[in-house]
Amino acid sequence: MPPGLYVIATPIGNLGDISLRALTALAKVDRIACEDTRHSGLLLAQFGIKRPLLSYHEHNADKVRPRLLAQLAAGERIALISDAGMPLVADPGFKLVRACRQAGYGVTVIPGANAALTALAGAGLPMDQFYFAGFLPAKAMARRQAIEALEFVQATLVFYEAPQRLAESLIDLEKILGSPRPAAVARELTKMFEETRRGALGDLAAYYRDHEAMGEIVIIVAPLERKKITTDMAVLDDILKENLRTQSLRDAVASVSATTGVRKGEVYARALWLRGKPAK
Repeated sequence: MPPGLYVIATPIGNLGDISLRALTALAKVDRIACEDTRHSGLLLAQFGIKRPLLSYHEHNADKVRPRLLAQLAAGERIALISDAGMPLVADPGFKLVRACRQAGYGVTVIPGANAALTALAGAGLPMDQFYFAGFLPAKAMARRQAIEALEFVQATLVFYEAPQRLAESLIDLEKILGSPRPAAVARELTKMFEETRRGALGDLAAYYRDHEAMGEIVIIVAPLERKKITTDMAVLDDILKENLRTQSLRDAVASVSATTGVRKGEVYARALWLRGKPAK
């Protein structure tokens, strides 16, 4: 193995998901940067791997990164792993990879398990386009604002969530995105009690109000259904008028385009026509 940084995926639950390539690399590197040395130490012990461990997480990254770069400059081979899954996905590390690239150090990615993709594959919802939004904010107001920003995204939405906030997040998702939106809640992926529960957002919100969730959780929300109404200008005009009463021209055009499927250019032209039309 040549010197450089090795970004290595670890299991998200089932230890059998670690790859032979990952095990080989972890056994050969000079040191391993990880979030929690105790957690990663237990993982490595399962496979009989003993390498120096260095804690690297969001709270000490700025302090530790220069040390790692100095070690790379000295010709070391360093692995970067997270507590579970693919490093850098809702996880610190991108600044280290960026710094390595800028300094000309080699960066090798050894892929593997990932909770978002695992949940998507088993949810039975569209995967052709998806938007990974990571963890929703813990505070209610910030969480609702984050959801509102995604309201018209034309892709399946993927969130990570903590079990104690699952019910609150589902309630906010239902209020903002609408209950008819199909969704799924996947938890304990690849583990003994793995579960994926599907249903409308409102139904899932009601279920988790009364049932405690445990383990790591992924929420999947189906994309907004686009209703084609391009042939009915009267309907389009009514929707535009309603939106223009409370929104700017730009925001109204964006909202109507997202909800109807009509191209923004057509909606904009129609909005200008409505504005210039004499009132009756």
